[in-house]
Amino acid sequence: MTEPAIKYHLIKKEKHTGARLGEIETPHGTFPTPIFMPVGTQATVKAMSPEELKDLGADIILSNTYHLWLRPGEKLVQEASGLHKFMNWDKGILTDSGGFQVFSLAELRNITEEGVHFKNHLNGQKMFLSPEKAIHIENALGADIMMSFDECPPFFESYDYIKKSVERTSRWAERGLKAHQNPETQALFGIVQGGGHRDLREQSARNLVSMDFPGYSIGGLSVGESKTEMNHVLDFTTPLLPENKPRYLMGVGSPDALIDGVIRGVDMFDCVLPTRIARNGTCMTSHGRLVVKNAKYAHDFSPIDDQCDCYACRNYTRAYVRHLFKADETLGIRLTSYHNLYFLTHLMQKIRQAILDDNLLEFKQDFFEQYGLNVRNPKNF
Repeated sequence: MTEPAIKYHLIKKEKHTGARLGEIETPHGTFPTPIFMPVGTQATVKAMSPEELKDLGADIILSNTYHLWLRPGEKLVQEASGLHKFMNWDKGILTDSGGFQVFSLAELRNITEEGVHFKNHLNGQKMFLSPEKAIHIENALGADIMMSFDECPPFFESYDYIKKSVERTSRWAERGLKAHQNPETQALFGIVQGGGHRDLREQSARNLVSMDFPGYSIGGLSVGESKTEMNHVLDFTTPLLPENKPRYLMGVGSPDALIDGVIRGVDMFDCVLPTRIARNGTCMTSHGRLVVKNAKYAHDFSPIDDQCDCYACRNYTRAYVRHLFKADETLGIRLTSYHNLYFLTHLMQKIRQAILDDNLLEFKQDFFEQYGLNVRNPKNF
């Protein structure tokens, strides 16, 4: 029997919550969980070099199958000996299947049992993506962890539609599993869908767990529903997933959602949020959101966050970073991107320590109060 490409080790369960401390072994190193993964959509984390990502503590990043398929193409990446070599990153890489982008970016899509016909969002060219094609592309890219091709229906879509979508996603997952060519070097995860419906989430999880994937993702959240609704779905979904395999909540990255997800047993997270808001001059700090472009920081010679020891906070002031943004200098975006990614990476370090100390709920209380969030009903970031 072939050894799995990754191995999950459960180290400790927190006494008062569903939180888990663990680690995942991959062909490109071992990383601790819970973990936040920076998003490098087009084989680069925007404004960051691989050396800077290592410096701020990143152990695994995410790249996007759909975008890399369109540009530069999986064949070129394969010719370059895979994504790790192509982008000069020797740690973990996870690729999504491209499904979410097909459904969110593409125009005039037509979903069939075979796959999805759609128009390329860059040039309008007619395209087709099936479970087999998605896995073929991901195999060529060579990431350590790959996602199954799924449909991500809107959270508030009708029950009947989501039920049909869940059943199709399960059939697609089975087809993708059969198409997977490199199970010994690349781990393929199944994606649990089902909107906000408990019975559909249970059906989806049951179908996927029966296929014995090496890990499981929770999809279809952070797509317009409230944080309360998302947490409710996590409350009944994560217990459906195997304890001896990693659990990945897709597309979630606000500090409050990370903490709440960990409390409910999630091990892995990713989101474009920290780098996206950084490009608008918005910083995550120990005291909440700070828009460094605002006029009140023009003469503020303190760091972005007085409790942060990242490169940006050690060396530059709010006044200087504001000046960079006002002068349209790229360094401003680089510094705020570095800071936000460092902030979330080190938040996860603190969360792991809180699990080790069995005081995650106290940590949440203190963090939310300092961050300016209501513990019972946290606001959206």
